[in-house]
Amino acid sequence: MDQTNLKYQFSRLNIAEKIIVINVVVFLLVRLMTFLFQLQPWSLEGWFELPRDFSDFILKPWSLITYSFLHGGFMHIFFNMLLLYYVARIFFNYFGPRRFVNVYFLGVMLGGAFFLLAYNLFPAFDGSQSPLIGASAGVMAVLIFICTYIPRQEVRVIFFNVKLWHIGVFFVLLDLAFIPLNDNAGGRIAHLGGALLGYLYARKSLEGKDMGAGFSRLLDQIGDLFDGKKKAPMKTVYKKQKSREAKIDYEKETRQRKIDKILEKISRSGYDSLTKAEKDFLFKAGKEEE
Repeated sequence: MDQTNLKYQFSRLNIAEKIIVINVVVFLLVRLMTFLFQLQPWSLEGWFELPRDFSDFILKPWSLITYSFLHGGFMHIFFNMLLLYYVARIFFNYFGPRRFVNVYFLGVMLGGAFFLLAYNLFPAFDGSQSPLIGASAGVMAVLIFICTYIPRQEVRVIFFNVKLWHIGVFFVLLDLAFIPLNDNAGGRIAHLGGALLGYLYARKSLEGKDMGAGFSRLLDQIGDLFDGKKKAPMKTVYKKQKSREAKIDYEKETRQRKIDKILEKISRSGYDSLTKAEKDFLFKAGKEEE
């Protein structure tokens, strides 16, 4: 499978599947680098995990997000990504990728903030130096969001149908119960931060408001900084406007015909039957539609 094919296949994934792929790739790379160079896991992860001390966090503020791409073991990443996959499928029945990104990453950030505050405010955690890693806060945010937004929706769990709000309450109570037992207390606290974000975001969404609109604008501005294309200054032009619109419509129609022809070829002979030029064109068309 060539690089163009990999890019094309990745571009076809939804945002949740892309996050899952990135998490898995990071997990495998960390394990591979640790083995090849005989390193301790913390020597690599230390740059990206979320420390408990504010003084350490100030030196690497990016860790408030990057910690969510690190996982402690196979079962840790497996259950996080499995749950993320299934809750995302329900989420996309009601909202698009932009809302998903908002809920997921704001959940990650609020979960990290809860972890920092708890480990610096409560005496019960004195002496603990355990950093925070894992995507659980983001996953929890998406889960509680859908449990709040459509609480009476039923899903199949093994042999039984269960309402979503029952599942949400179960996970929250489970985290609350295990915190005093010091069973991954930092992770449990981060879960609650993500859960709170998901609940509040869903309540605002039910009111027709997008709580993460400001976060979306920030992401757009960051994306513009890395976009090499310079935007031309806006001009007010009236002359020949109709002819230009007609030209644009014609170009769109021609482009769509070409896409349809390539897709027909894929359905008839498979993706590998495409030429490199056809693969490149389809990949670029997919990126432009995002």
